Amino acid sequence: MMEFLLAHWLDIVTTVLGLAYILLEYRASVWMWAVGFAMQVLGIVLYYQKGLYADCGMEFYYLAMTIYGWWRWIRKSPKLMGNSGQNEASSASQPPDSGGLAIRHFPHRLVLPWLAVIAVVWAVIYWLLVMFTNSNVPLADSFTTALSIIGIWALAHKYLEQWLIWIAVDAVTCALYFYKDIPFKASLYALYVIIAIFGYFRWRRLMVVK
Repeated sequence: MMEFLLAHWLDIVTTVLGLAYILLEYRASVWMWAVGFAMQVLGIVLYYQKGLYADCGMEFYYLAMTIYGWWRWIRKSPKLMGNSGQNEASSASQPPDSGGLAIRHFPHRLVLPWLAVIAVVWAVIYWLLVMFTNSNVPLADSFTTALSIIGIWALAHKYLEQWLIWIAVDAVTCALYFYKDIPFKASLYALYVIIAIFGYFRWRRLMVVK
């Protein structure tokens, strides 16, 4: 038992942090960014050890977006500033630790540009993994990495549809991690899928109707 725990301690710790992270995200709590920062630092080590090089590199992007997301969430929503009525409605409809940014819909004008970015990034990362690493899961690893780029960006901007992106990422990641013998994190991502579904509907209820 002790040998198993020592072999999987990074997996276990990041799983616990990941569970705290998703629950705070479900609550739309700004404290999710602090928990996420710790999880991502440890994730860099874990993914490198397991040969998930795209995921490892992605953690550095996550760290940067965590700082950006924290800053975005604690700022006042530009659309609410100067409108005290809407500002009061926003504060009443969202948890007290949710920050100043209101939950919004993903802008339609950005859908096609972001789809193009995902396709290009997916292809580039896949090529890099095939050419320069010993990865045996380049297609799935590059897919989740490319899609996560927009997912964390959408979360930083507090877009409702970020949950739909994470459902796709989490489902593929769950299968990938079971295959790569990271059972605790794989189980966590299975739970993520369920929480993401409920999170989508919770955030939709918390939205301020404009």
